[in-house]
Amino acid sequence: MALLPSLRGFARFLARDPSMADDLVQETVLRALDRMTQFEPGTSLKAWCFTILRNIFLEQRRRGKKEKEVLEHYGQQPSQRVSSSADGRQEVQELEALLWQLTPLLREALVLIGAHGMTYVEAAEICEVDVGTIKARVSRARTMLHKLTQKQGRKGD
Repeated sequence: MALLPSLRGFARFLARDPSMADDLVQETVLRALDRMTQFEPGTSLKAWCFTILRNIFLEQRRRGKKEKEVLEHYGQQPSQRVSSSADGRQEVQELEALLWQLTPLLREALVLIGAHGMTYVEAAEICEVDVGTIKARVSRARTMLHKLTQKQGRKGD
């Protein structure tokens, strides 16, 4: 408990955001308690906790940067591929075109559940969100696909 003010001060320095700093401190305390067996008696508990806090901060920064890059790339519609009539995959190509009209988060959820056959729990762990969030995203994605399919069907008439 005596370390909390120091941890919070360091977290505020790193994060430059009080809310994020509080989250960092909370995660630090949870990890420290979870890994207490790794702490070496006779060493500095403060240094150990600060190291954990710093590592969490860096992990979040790397993950955030990587997620942003991946989602930006993922959000870009793929270049139109040359389709061969002998291919016989017209429906798959149409579905792919419809999928790319969904937002990246909805598309990701639908692909994890629908294409990869994952459970909602597995998809939620991968996306680091609640199971309810994944269920809502999949539901919205299916609704959007249905609407897009109906819209496309009217254009083809």
